[in-house]
Amino acid sequence: MEFNWRESNFFKYYSEKAELSEEVFEQLGPYFSFREISHNQYLLSAGELSRYAFFVESGLLLSFSLDEKGGEHILQFAPENWIISDRASQYFNKPTDFFIKAIEPSMIVFIQPEFMEKASQLSHSFACFMESSLQRNIHIQQQRINSLLAMSAKERYLLFMDMYPSLLQRVPQWMIASYLGITPESLSRVRRELLLEQGIKKKTQ
Repeated sequence: MEFNWRESNFFKYYSEKAELSEEVFEQLGPYFSFREISHNQYLLSAGELSRYAFFVESGLLLSFSLDEKGGEHILQFAPENWIISDRASQYFNKPTDFFIKAIEPSMIVFIQPEFMEKASQLSHSFACFMESSLQRNIHIQQQRINSLLAMSAKERYLLFMDMYPSLLQRVPQWMIASYLGITPESLSRVRRELLLEQGIKKKTQ
């Protein structure tokens, strides 16, 4: 499918956040492509080498791992304007342990590693943006680890709401519970508690 990248969220994202010009984008054309992805279609499976980063033009992706019993453990959601990949697999050239799939019909930009390399060479502002993004991702991962180790179920859910405000009506409850590392029953209790607190707060205002 032909897709006009000049009108895309992908171009808008990098032009606004990384000050990447249209002229530079023209030169980077061989290193990215738009693809329509159907619901439940896999973009990456465990055992494969991760060869792309995925920018979500529209739709919703998630990454997850499987335990020995086949249970899913959700690591990340990626709604519109998010980027998702397995950087470790790309950097170390080793098979991934994770799966990435679409949970909505999606338009995805497949970004080759050369895109980042060439863009950093052609644009100092893009190189600075990539360094900042790396540090931000490290912080997010540290925060996620800390939430699973030290936060209550309620605190984890509040953090999820802050990070993914658009997903509460788009994602099944069991997926949110998996991401939070709790049971669906525990998530239901947390949501009831928050609704009750909101009702009490409104009455006292």
